[in-house]
Amino acid sequence: MASTATRDNPRTAAVWDALDPLVTGEPLDVVDIGGGTGGSAVRLAGLGHRVRVVDPSPDALAALDRRAREAGVAVHGQQGDVSDLVDLVGPDGADLVLCHGVLEVLPGPDDASRGLDAVRAVLRAGGHLSLLLAQRHAAVVARAMAGHFADARRLLDDPGAGAGTRTGRRWTHAEALDLVAAAGLDVEEVRAVRAFTDLVPGSLLDQESGAAASLVELERAVALRPEYVPLAAQLHLLCRSA
Repeated sequence: MASTATRDNPRTAAVWDALDPLVTGEPLDVVDIGGGTGGSAVRLAGLGHRVRVVDPSPDALAALDRRAREAGVAVHGQQGDVSDLVDLVGPDGADLVLCHGVLEVLPGPDDASRGLDAVRAVLRAGGHLSLLLAQRHAAVVARAMAGHFADARRLLDDPGAGAGTRTGRRWTHAEALDLVAAAGLDVEEVRAVRAFTDLVPGSLLDQESGAAASLVELERAVALRPEYVPLAAQLHLLCRSA
C-alpha cells in the first residue's frame, strides 16, 4: 500500500487509490518520468519494485539519491527527459510508467503526443501508464477567482496557452482522452484530482481539528464521479498498453 503520507495527502490520495492495486504484489519494473527528488519513486522502491527515475535536473537526481539512501532503498536515476526515454530504458521495457505533470511543460504543440508515443514504445504488453495532467476548466476558474480575467479568457480560448512555461498547458477531459487514444493506449479509468483542495484556505485546515482528514475523504469520494471532473485541478488517467 502507499505510505500514510501519500494516502493522507489530499493532493495525492486519489492518485494512489488508482495505483495501489497495481503496486501491491509482484515486483514491477517502474519508470518515473520527471520523478525529480523521488517522492513517488522511493515509496515504490520501498514496496519492492525496481524503479528508475528519468529527470533532466542533476540537482533533483542528487536529492533523489540522498532520499533513497536515507530510506534504505535502491532507485536508479538517469538524466534525461521523455524524448530520451526509449534510449534510456532500452529494449527490456517497463511494466509501469509514471508521467505526472510532465506533458504540461513541454514546449512544442506536438511534444505531448510524441512523449506519449515514447511511453507506449517502452511499455510492455499489458503494462500501465499513470498519467497526471493539469485540467483546463479548473485553471480558468482559479484565474477568474484571483482576478486575472484576461488570463482566464486566454486559457479558455487557447488550449495551448502556457505551453512551455512554468504554468504549462492544460487539457479538458475530452482532449486528454483524445491524446491518449492517439498514442494507442487504452484508458481504464479517469479520476478527478484536487477537486476542492486548491480552493480550501490552508488556515482552515490548520485551525479545524480533523478538517484535513475530512478533505482527503471528500477528494477520494468524488474522484470517480464524472460530474466533478471539470472541477478538478488535475486529471489522473490510468492507461493500459495493448
